[in-house]
Amino acid sequence: MATSDSFGAKGTIEAGGASYEIFRLSAVEGAEKLPFSLKVLLENLLRTEDGANVTADHIRALASWDPTAEPDTEIQFTPARVIMQDFTGVPCVVDLATMREAVTELGGDPAKVNPLAPAELVIDHSVVIDIFGRPDAFERNVDFEYQRNKERYQFLRWGQGAFDEFKVVPPGTGIVHQVNIEHLARVVMARNGQAYPDTLVGTDSHTTMVNGLGVLGWGVGGIEAEAAMLGQPVSMLIPKVVGFKLTGEIPAGATATDVVLTITEMLRRQGVVGKFVEFYGEGVGAVPLANRATIGNMSPEFGSTAAIFPIDDETVRYLTLTGRSDEQIALVEAYAKEQGLWHDPSREAVYSETLELDLSTVVPSIAGPKRPQDRIELVQAKEAFRSALGDYADDDGKRSSVDEASDQSFPASDPPAVDNGNGDGTPHAPISAAAGADGRTSKPTRVTLESGTSFELDHGAVVIASITSCTNTSNPSVMLGAALLARNAVDRGLAVKPWVKTSMAPGSQVVTDYYEKAGLWPYLEKLGYHLVGYGCTTCIGNSGPLAEEISAAVNEADLAVVSVLSGNRNFEGRINPDVKMNYLASPPLVIAYALAGTMDFDFETQPLGKDTEGNDVFLRDIWPSAQDVQTTIDNAISQEMFTKDYADVFAGDERWQSLPTPEGNTFEWDPESTYVRKPPYFEGMQPKPEPVQDISGARVLALLGDSVTTDHISPAGSIKADTPAGQYLTEHGVDRKDFNSYGSRRGNHEVMIRGTFANIRLRNQLLDGVSGGYTRDFTQEGGPQAFIYDAAQNYAAQGTPLVVLGGKEYGSGSSRDWAAKGTALLGVKAVIVESYERIHRSNLIGMGVLPLQFPAGESAASLGLDGTETFDVSGVTVLNDGSTPRTVRVTATKDGGQTVEFDAVVRIDTPGEADYYRNGGIMQYVLRGMLARS
Repeated sequence: MATSDSFGAKGTIEAGGASYEIFRLSAVEGAEKLPFSLKVLLENLLRTEDGANVTADHIRALASWDPTAEPDTEIQFTPARVIMQDFTGVPCVVDLATMREAVTELGGDPAKVNPLAPAELVIDHSVVIDIFGRPDAFERNVDFEYQRNKERYQFLRWGQGAFDEFKVVPPGTGIVHQVNIEHLARVVMARNGQAYPDTLVGTDSHTTMVNGLGVLGWGVGGIEAEAAMLGQPVSMLIPKVVGFKLTGEIPAGATATDVVLTITEMLRRQGVVGKFVEFYGEGVGAVPLANRATIGNMSPEFGSTAAIFPIDDETVRYLTLTGRSDEQIALVEAYAKEQGLWHDPSREAVYSETLELDLSTVVPSIAGPKRPQDRIELVQAKEAFRSALGDYADDDGKRSSVDEASDQSFPASDPPAVDNGNGDGTPHAPISAAAGADGRTSKPTRVTLESGTSFELDHGAVVIASITSCTNTSNPSVMLGAALLARNAVDRGLAVKPWVKTSMAPGSQVVTDYYEKAGLWPYLEKLGYHLVGYGCTTCIGNSGPLAEEISAAVNEADLAVVSVLSGNRNFEGRINPDVKMNYLASPPLVIAYALAGTMDFDFETQPLGKDTEGNDVFLRDIWPSAQDVQTTIDNAISQEMFTKDYADVFAGDERWQSLPTPEGNTFEWDPESTYVRKPPYFEGMQPKPEPVQDISGARVLALLGDSVTTDHISPAGSIKADTPAGQYLTEHGVDRKDFNSYGSRRGNHEVMIRGTFANIRLRNQLLDGVSGGYTRDFTQEGGPQAFIYDAAQNYAAQGTPLVVLGGKEYGSGSSRDWAAKGTALLGVKAVIVESYERIHRSNLIGMGVLPLQFPAGESAASLGLDGTETFDVSGVTVLNDGSTPRTVRVTATKDGGQTVEFDAVVRIDTPGEADYYRNGGIMQYVLRGMLARS
């Protein structure tokens, strides 16, 4: 709640039979000229003005925004709510549970520790497609999911009951972003008598899907999400805003997926990293909400912070369709019109830069083989594949090098079962995946399945064709388009090739409902597209294993095989370890490629097969018309589907409800758990913070170069047996096959700190020619090479603090929370670099680590630092007086006694950040505040 109202903006509004307090944007000069997204930020500042972290000057700076200026004004944005998925959300709940114990130990009431902003977590990232192409695939995959994740799910279920303002959507319900737009999003919040825009941060990069509803929000790391949950603002620069004008209509044969791939290509070329993208113009009103959400979802692939549409009649229509209350809908419309947030195509805001797309020029497209922005027109797909194939295989079938560092997926543990069947039990005739008779790279390899089916695989064989991911599964036009194509294919006698792993993972149960009402499930299942789960599957590497015979053939012959998925991520190594080339496509095209069986295919000139009368059948013969799709949408989708499926969305099925779950205000930690453990953040914490100390006698843990990202620092991907994390799990009785991934074990700090700074591509310049998680351990004679974790433990045993030295752009990237948490838990007290990515710098402060910057124009190299020195940092204690020094004195002492001295810039940039650092971190600051109020 604001303690100041410098502009006299506070007023009231009547809507839906109720009265609400609002902060009128019209009270601030210049507000009416701002883009939609900046109006939302301006309201946020008006409502949270406190004279310290949010001042009248901040509000004026935003209202007088210069669209041409480079962002340099930092503001404090307070999101209305937080949304999480289970991989990234578990650590947030672990920290809340730990705070409750700390409050108890300090004599407070643990029940007072709750999220201060509504927080919702959707369990959607843990289902793996082990079983496919069978009627029981969904049930069996969910069973396996519960077996693997029982400890995590018990913990989340405890949190669901223990915390106010925290809700969990159980497994098997839907993908977080689709559940968000269909049910959780408010568009306008009504809380404590106030009405204000629904804004959010989420622990998943594709949180931006909700931008399609006119809700401003984006993905953040766990520390920022925790801060928002605990009522703390998120630091950000007032961004540039790119206006994107849409005109025309999508032509026949093109889909929303083709539109979003075109937009992705355009915006990547434009360069929108760190900017807001805002869609405007008369054409916006004609863009269906589902298409808006599809576009917003891909914001991380553009590189933008957000990609937002304004509120208009289409927003209201969608809220009505999805079963929002009459009162809520009335509030949305009244509030948006009162605040100038309702779309008026006749009034165009001023933007930093603009682009325009005539939708009528969009053509069918795919993207790949390794980046979402690499769009290929479908008519050129065969030629483009052949051109790219040389990077992945040569005439001898030799595999090209694939950078393992790009694998930031979350692979599941080895599965308990693999389904090799075809679904109907009938054998398939031998079919060659590719002819290879025209001089191209080719290596036909014979495969015989356990069922007796035999065929040849070659480079380009489509071994995975998956309808998956939040981007497209929320969009009825492409989902029903795929089902109608399946119907037409079956009616013409076509079948999916036997080497293709098919899967259907809708984003919500509503998709299942409208498939059933339209009578289209049988056709999808005839082609092997049985329901495998409701969750984020293939896109994050949960595609599950290929059939053993196919996997063996691919690896023995070193084939460059392909996945085609209706997702948003197709990075190398992400989708499946056997698959080197990955293409994004619309759901109908996913099925088309499953029918073709190979990427080496031209849909214009090559038939997909023959019908029952022996006639060639081309893709154009089975492609559903736009009218056919729209008629099916109109007849198959109803409001009742949404109200039914979301009526009791937090209750869960029998599996969820029967989980043995601890009770009480504090969590009963299992000392044997390797998934969820109590972190040490609050050990020894006192009601009042200890005075900040200077840093003395610190050693360098890592000397790093430019552009070290949080993906280099934060643990991700699979856990190798010969690493500290693997050794820890082995010592705790975990079999190699059950290691699972860093993503699934984010609630165990012991695993995560062992994986911090352990990326195989990290280059620590303390060592020559060595990459990976290694350093020199100066607690030992001569400073021998050691794992970073092991060296950090030895330093801790000696009471030696640590520092990290780096170059430019330190901390860019997306895996942010454990990049800061792991750094702190390893014992790093300060990081000294040439420049920071803003959010990682803020997160370091949030974990009690001091971010320092070399003097302008200087670096570790220019100062003659090689990382073997001991470091003293003086002047930090000034923070105890309530002020923040601009610089501190750093003295680096070499072995021979020579010293290098310089004044490092202190990158504590706001009063709030200073409070966090004085308290040892953001969680300690919030906890002490809770104690003071209780």
